[in-house]
Amino acid sequence: MVDVVFQTRSLTKRFGNRIAVHDCNLEIYSGDIFGFLGPNGAGKSTTIRMALTLIRPTRGDVFIFGENVRMKRNVLRRVGALVEKPDFYNYLSGRKNLETVAALYGGVAPGRIDDVLDMVGLLERGQDKVKAYSHGMKQRLGIAQALLSDPDLLILDEPTNGLDPKGMKEVRELILRLNQDHGKTIFLSSHLLYEVEMVATRMAIIHRGELIIQGTVRELLDERSVTLRISAEPVEKASTILQSLDGIDDVVVERNIIHCSVRDRPLSEINATLVNNGIAVSMFAPKRSLEDYFLSLTEGEAR
Repeated sequence: MVDVVFQTRSLTKRFGNRIAVHDCNLEIYSGDIFGFLGPNGAGKSTTIRMALTLIRPTRGDVFIFGENVRMKRNVLRRVGALVEKPDFYNYLSGRKNLETVAALYGGVAPGRIDDVLDMVGLLERGQDKVKAYSHGMKQRLGIAQALLSDPDLLILDEPTNGLDPKGMKEVRELILRLNQDHGKTIFLSSHLLYEVEMVATRMAIIHRGELIIQGTVRELLDERSVTLRISAEPVEKASTILQSLDGIDDVVVERNIIHCSVRDRPLSEINATLVNNGIAVSMFAPKRSLEDYFLSLTEGEAR
């Protein structure tokens, strides 16, 4: 049986007349990279702040490693967190910043600062002042800070926010290494759906404070329609055939490539139908997009 390392029960937060989070029930298992998805203002950071006891829930509870965090805050020693933008002393080096934080912890194991700098790819730049760091380097230094206590659970709130594509790739690869090579369970909050699709094993979607769905990424994406790209000749005839089939929608031809969405119809059957009708199919590329799935759940929501 897989251990539940993070759980919320009926977690709710109200600010005046506004409900930021309503009746949220999350479960994160040991070894997960758990993507917590939602647009800005959906309630992601509020949920994380309640989990870290930075704000008090209106009602409900958070359990980490089986302990209620409001009753036994010591369990948070097993948690490392990067909440929104990390702050540093820009006139100090990356290493000195980590030494300052380590002193607040009461010290860390010998060599731990070198270890975390190495994990995040900053060992050779540790002596440089933070003011010389790129935004991506500062984000990675923030993750290094969260790793100082060698936590079992790492909570990252929008870790790629504001990064360029290179910085996003570096953080994404770092998250995978921390999970696969260092055994960290990771709770990853983000509105960047493509990034989560690349790394997450399980996910939940929150929208306007309401938890809409959660489960494994594979299971959830298998439940939705598939986007197909097809290269076929003659393209006009292929497009006409596809439009005549049940379960196929939004058939569009762009630059001789057919784009369509498929629901509840075997892909092999679609390909066979084209071939049996004399169509030469040279590309048949399905894609299940987390972004499409997310939008299908959140667009037009009345809540």
